Amino acid sequence: MNNHEADPKNNFATLVEMLRWRAAHQPEQRAYTYLIDGETKGGHLTFAELDLQARTIAAMLQHRDARGERVLLLYPTGLEFIPAFFGCLYAGAIAVPLPPPNHAQPHRTLPRLRSIINDARPSIALTISSILAKIDGLLSLAPELIKISWVATDSLSARREWQDPAVIEETLALLQYTSGSTATPKGVMISHGNLLQNSAYINSLFDLPSEITSVTWLPAFHDMGLTNGIIQPLYKGRNCYLMPPQSFLQRPIRWLQAISRSKATISGGPNFAYELCVRKITAEQREGLDLSSWKVAYNGAEPVRADTMKRFAESFASCGFQASSFYPSYGLAEATLLVSGASFSEKMLRTVEGSALEQNRVVEASEPKHNVRTLVGCGRAMLDTKIVIVNPETLTPCPSDGVGEIWVSGPSVTSGYWNKPEESERVCRAFLSGTGEGPFLRTGDLGFLRDGELFITGRLKDLIIIGGRNLYPQEIELTVQQSHPAVRPACCAAFSVDVADEERLIVAAEVEPCYQPNPHPTNGNGNGNGTSRPQSNRRLALDVDGMVRTIRRAVAEEYDVRVHAVLLLRAGSIPKTSSGKLQRRACQAGFLNGTLAKL
Repeated sequence: MNNHEADPKNNFATLVEMLRWRAAHQPEQRAYTYLIDGETKGGHLTFAELDLQARTIAAMLQHRDARGERVLLLYPTGLEFIPAFFGCLYAGAIAVPLPPPNHAQPHRTLPRLRSIINDARPSIALTISSILAKIDGLLSLAPELIKISWVATDSLSARREWQDPAVIEETLALLQYTSGSTATPKGVMISHGNLLQNSAYINSLFDLPSEITSVTWLPAFHDMGLTNGIIQPLYKGRNCYLMPPQSFLQRPIRWLQAISRSKATISGGPNFAYELCVRKITAEQREGLDLSSWKVAYNGAEPVRADTMKRFAESFASCGFQASSFYPSYGLAEATLLVSGASFSEKMLRTVEGSALEQNRVVEASEPKHNVRTLVGCGRAMLDTKIVIVNPETLTPCPSDGVGEIWVSGPSVTSGYWNKPEESERVCRAFLSGTGEGPFLRTGDLGFLRDGELFITGRLKDLIIIGGRNLYPQEIELTVQQSHPAVRPACCAAFSVDVADEERLIVAAEVEPCYQPNPHPTNGNGNGNGTSRPQSNRRLALDVDGMVRTIRRAVAEEYDVRVHAVLLLRAGSIPKTSSGKLQRRACQAGFLNGTLAKL
């Protein structure tokens, strides 16, 4: 049998116990299938094959006395990462999943890699032969790499006997390094128990039968990709199709085709993924898609947009997709992953007055008016998880109509950050002032609760305060994106800088590469916005000054605030994390030191 009900109440203390049970009771069940280019089936792993490969890698690690040691996992998308990850767990080592170095552009990935190596102090790095062959070329740029013992697991043979590491629920399974979108990456300490508890929580919230299939293009070094793409299939005892992120980004239709062909029940990603599908997938490509099996389309890791979900549902309704399949969710690495989520319904949409939101108050707009925000609810906390909204300065609960910092408690909340006891105490063991209730995880995110539903309004450290008003960069960025067709979606950043002791608003936006800056705005195209009509094999003319004026006007009209400077940038130049999140602090630093790649 390959269903969860066949498990002994799923009372596993560790992932090692769980995989060993799957290998014994479901040896031939496919667990992971790789789509090489997002379309062509490559190899696959059964639970028995995964167990054997994990024991082979673990035996090698045990021979190197790796128990309790940090082990870097530097793998491209594919099946090789999975046995390496479980091999670490089988050896009692602590896995540190990271993206492999970019050898063509080392300056993009090496600073973060070096920072993490100096923090985690790994003794071993696991990778594949093709990556290992290029490491020597990086030693002069990253001398930290010399101190690590490197092993290519794709050329490893079973030479030693594996011994059960006797790990327990509290044993650390991995360090999930935060994306670094707001600060230096920190290693979140995640135990076997955290992973199993969050998996049970996801299973409870999604409420899906065991006989399901999933599809993921999310990288395994990212918390959503690791938990939903790798661990959840093991927890449910079912198959997951894996595809490279780049194959989706190059041709978004591949993601939906994989769901259609495999009759997948669950798949998802950040909001930009759905936006990309709406923009890039043509009517001809939609023909033949069958998305009727897709029951959970989770949407998280960045602001969930009501407009994006509406347009996606309308675009793919003819393919059998239902809006109720959307699953807006909220989570973070410090809570292992999921905190709240629910199947989408119109009741999850709240339109609130922007002016009140700027004063940390929630006032629902009773009628259409200027300066309103439509927010999407991200579900409720369930089981033993609790959410409270707290004033970040007084550490007291906010009133029911107040916006504050989101605090979370529950069994999925981790113990803190590697080698950062003071930061761990401050973030993961906070207590409410007055009552002493706790401990809670301080998420750093802002939001409010309505009838138990969680609504996210922004990030505490990214908040822009001008004239005593709280401005949320995510909302300003959306306004900029919608103001002009040449702005690349999900590729603009709003932040502030001090000018003459006053906080001023700055907007940086990437320009779609199909546009060519036009030194002669009066180009006779007759459309009044400085862009020409599309012509085959020709770039569209762009009136740069006109685009800047349009952005300034849109922000001023919507928020009654002046944009101090608008930077138009080349495509691909906005700083982002490895998981695609905007790095607003890096944008701010690039603006101040003049290193952003202007158009």
